[in-house]
Amino acid sequence: MFLVDANILIEAKNRYYGFDIAPGFWTWLEQAHNGGLVCSIEAVRAELLAGSDELSVWAQNNGSFFLPLDGAAAAQFAPLTAWANSQNFLPAALAAFAGNAADYQLVAFAAAHGHTMVTHELANPARRNRVMIPDACTALGVSSIGTFEMMRRTGATLELKT
Repeated sequence: MFLVDANILIEAKNRYYGFDIAPGFWTWLEQAHNGGLVCSIEAVRAELLAGSDELSVWAQNNGSFFLPLDGAAAAQFAPLTAWANSQNFLPAALAAFAGNAADYQLVAFAAAHGHTMVTHELANPARRNRVMIPDACTALGVSSIGTFEMMRRTGATLELKT
């Protein structure tokens, strides 16, 4: 299964898959979720619901897309924290990562359930002022990819309606 970061949904809405020009993307997400291919977590939904736009409405109407944190994911917090503390991140970076419920929980959830993380963030192991999701994923044995690779792997196609 593919686990979607908030930035995937936000960027899609703001740029290339706006609700007004590419409703098929959002329909595909819903269908892919119903087919057991794509999901996210409640912490991402909370971020989206804080807005007041079409994406917050979509998140409100698609609550099942966002899964609750479970014991298996929580069990990944200790190894995730141990890795982060061993990497010479600045204290502010560590605090922001642990304090950012969505990023921290996404990595833990993906590790616990064998999901592939889908994010726009790029690995940067030398970075010290921010913990990047792909670096944390690598530390826990989780793959991370972008939107278009997820769509290719699931066989998604978006056709123009005339």
